[in-house]
Amino acid sequence: MIIRGDEPEQIRLIKKLYKPGNYFMQGNEAVAYGAIFAGCRFYAGYPITPSSEIAETMARELPKLGGYYLQMEDEIGSIAAMVGASWTGLKVMTATAGPGFSLMQENLGYAVMTETPLVLVDVQRSGPSTGQATKGAQGDFFQARWGTHGDHPIIALSPTSGQDAFWEIIRAFNIAERLRTPVVMLFDGVLAHTRELVKIPDVEEVEITYRKLPQNEEEARLPFGDPHGDGVPPMPLFGHGYFTHVTGSTHKENGLRDVYTPEVHDRLVRRLHRKIEQNRHVYEKYEEYFTDDAEILVVSWGVTARPALGAVLKAREEGIKAGLFVPKTVHPFPGERMRALGKKVRAVLVPEMNLGQMILEVQRYVNDDVLLKGVNKIGGVPLTVNEILREIRGVA
Repeated sequence: MIIRGDEPEQIRLIKKLYKPGNYFMQGNEAVAYGAIFAGCRFYAGYPITPSSEIAETMARELPKLGGYYLQMEDEIGSIAAMVGASWTGLKVMTATAGPGFSLMQENLGYAVMTETPLVLVDVQRSGPSTGQATKGAQGDFFQARWGTHGDHPIIALSPTSGQDAFWEIIRAFNIAERLRTPVVMLFDGVLAHTRELVKIPDVEEVEITYRKLPQNEEEARLPFGDPHGDGVPPMPLFGHGYFTHVTGSTHKENGLRDVYTPEVHDRLVRRLHRKIEQNRHVYEKYEEYFTDDAEILVVSWGVTARPALGAVLKAREEGIKAGLFVPKTVHPFPGERMRALGKKVRAVLVPEMNLGQMILEVQRYVNDDVLLKGVNKIGGVPLTVNEILREIRGVA
């Protein structure tokens, strides 16, 4: 889990420290324990509400497993430290909130360009700026996608509960390792501070992925090549005897800088995009409820998906044919499935804790003859079942 040779010892330690069973914990704590089960052994962060419990849990638990916790001077230093630690072979994570996420954007782009696996948890809070520091929100949907500059791909996940967060952070690590890419998890201050039942499994029930390593010197000499045709190059680790050049500037397959040749830049950036697009089966995930006969489709994500499901259940009790579509991977958006569902319904409602962000993605895949309406609420208080139900009734 740290590197492959340490896995038996890590499993023994986890079995000793974390007994399977039902626990009552915050969503933030579930994120931290899920990361530990995924093999995260390096955390660099800076405390910021409402994500701080993740850092507190990692600071307490990582030393027990031979891992490392660093409290950095700011969020810029935090993500920079993660990049360096990842290149030594460690699985790495940080957690922050909106203002810290803003500070991390330049080095998030660096991680994309250098194909550095890492996991970044954004516990969304009400903004802009300092905003309502202790209140949850869903205002960072597009910041996750477009926050860093240039033509870049990104993968972002969004859990809907503490239990879901435990498993989704594991999935985030597996995707980051499998595709050699940073992965963002969009959490929020409401779920982060909600205490609820979380079932901790036996660690041997958890499927773990580790990055591809070079199988020979030739692969090691091309840390940004594509020897297997899947767009994902093996990663030669620092300290293992390889000469590896890593730069955020445009570079050739051997890692050496070349900022003058258009073909080099074109080949590199197109491969970065192709790596994500042609491996959708690795990361695309969504949930559907009552979509087979739905005439009104509710599309929601994260914390708002929970009252959305409650509203759909109540609507169906009243004879309204409502269904729910919940993207768990929000970037890249599951557009083809959204397009297929959009052809079957006469109205689509998009509830979210912002003034309308995911609805713009939905709009790209829904025909003009389908009524599309946002259900939006800001101010740090989640949408309720009755608020969403009222909108379903209005459309019906």
